[in-house]
Amino acid sequence: MLSDLIGVRFTDGGRDIKTGFDCWGLAMEIFRRYGGMLPDYKIGCQEASRIDTAISDSRQFWKKCNAADLPVPSLVVIRFNSPLYCNHTGVYIGNGRFMHTRQKIGVNIDRIDSPAWRHMIEGFYIPDWF
Repeated sequence: MLSDLIGVRFTDGGRDIKTGFDCWGLAMEIFRRYGGMLPDYKIGCQEASRIDTAISDSRQFWKKCNAADLPVPSLVVIRFNSPLYCNHTGVYIGNGRFMHTRQKIGVNIDRIDSPAWRHMIEGFYIPDWF
């Protein structure tokens, strides 16, 4: 269901598989495949404070999930190399894994409990309407 996304290139503002995805565009695509729609935000990937504000504003429409019992899909909110700003998102896809995209790597899968990510993950959420 998601394997065709692996390796798709990172594109700032990207919203489709042909031209590439940014982290929110990828989340939109994964939720679409599960029958849901996420709102679109036109924010550049380097605009950490604006991304953080958009995430903060959206939390009123999201339910926080317990990491021990995560539904698929769940939004993964991340403070990527930033102690202040939640500036990156991924999507939990089951079995302790999440899918996300990064500039030099493209779409990939990492573990939520990996030493590289577990301290950067702020939380897990699912939209109220999903």
